[in-house]
Amino acid sequence: MFFAFPEDASWNAETQAVEFGVGIGEYAGVIRVRRTVFKQLVDSAVTPERCVEAYYLHRTRLERIAEKKLRQRQLADDGNVEITGRDLRPQSRRLDDGGQFAADDRRG
Repeated sequence: MFFAFPEDASWNAETQAVEFGVGIGEYAGVIRVRRTVFKQLVDSAVTPERCVEAYYLHRTRLERIAEKKLRQRQLADDGNVEITGRDLRPQSRRLDDGGQFAADDRRG
């Protein structure tokens, strides 16, 4: 699956979010990252300008999150994708019944 992310990130005052586009074949959608999510990424006041700046600083991470959500078909009611604060949290490592890291979760 090939994802295309055009250079179109911008602030949407109505939704209070940075929005950027994504395309996959015939699908074209919008990824939203609300201002409250940027509180985890910005050390100072969370202004629209700082949110857009933080988007570009964390672009790769946000695009990977968007790809994962699209693969899992985690779409909002409008058919687009919302990245939440929960999406930014590090994934915990899973243990199997024997207390070992699960086979698909080994790092090393």
